[in-house]
Amino acid sequence: MTRNVVISGGGTGIGLAAARVFAADGDRVLLLGRRGDVLERAGAEVPGAEVYAADLADPVAVRGVAGYVGREFGAVDVLIHSAGGNGLLERQAGADDPLDAVARHWTVNFRLNLLTAVLLTEALRDRLAEPGGRVLFLSSIAAYRGSGQTAYAAAKAGLHPYAHDLARTLGPHGITVNVVAPGYIEDTAFFGDGIDRERRAELVAETADGRAGTPGDVAATLHWLASPGAAHITSQIIQVNGGAERGH
Repeated sequence: MTRNVVISGGGTGIGLAAARVFAADGDRVLLLGRRGDVLERAGAEVPGAEVYAADLADPVAVRGVAGYVGREFGAVDVLIHSAGGNGLLERQAGADDPLDAVARHWTVNFRLNLLTAVLLTEALRDRLAEPGGRVLFLSSIAAYRGSGQTAYAAAKAGLHPYAHDLARTLGPHGITVNVVAPGYIEDTAFFGDGIDRERRAELVAETADGRAGTPGDVAATLHWLASPGAAHITSQIIQVNGGAERGH
């Protein structure tokens, strides 16, 4: 049966990889993101995909998304929150006081990684399929161990209690809510222009299988969590990191 799949951050990286996997299964996919040109290119790569450009940290824009979904899709079977980042790709304001810079950095990270997910979920929660709906959040290994980007790690960690509360609320309606926490994943825009070879080697050395993760690794996990076989799995944080961080 064809499902309606909504993916934020669907224009690149993990979101785009997930879109390919679900579309290959015959599902109808809607890609969301801020950059219309990026979304259009992604949509051309994913058979049958639709795109809608919006800033998901803006309640007005999210209401627009919800209206579009209601008109064009109706129910949402799978909602995937892949939008986010560490703020490195955001426009930088110049000559700030150091404390102002800290406030801006933390605010940007919480907007990108937490507020976008919360606003989109709340806007679409009444459209989630009952039973069988799936809500999937993208966290990070950084939520467990911190990172050089502490604000990013804190924002990702904030998804965990939200997902647990949501799972309890939506569980009686037959809807599951889970979090996927990737480790180092190559071929994404997370590191901007890229990562130096020494740092890459350090991250790969932390894994048990001796390789970097790929967007496809995470997409396959999301696809499984959205499958009927995962119907009794909810309120969980699934780590996809090659053993770089062991289970909790």
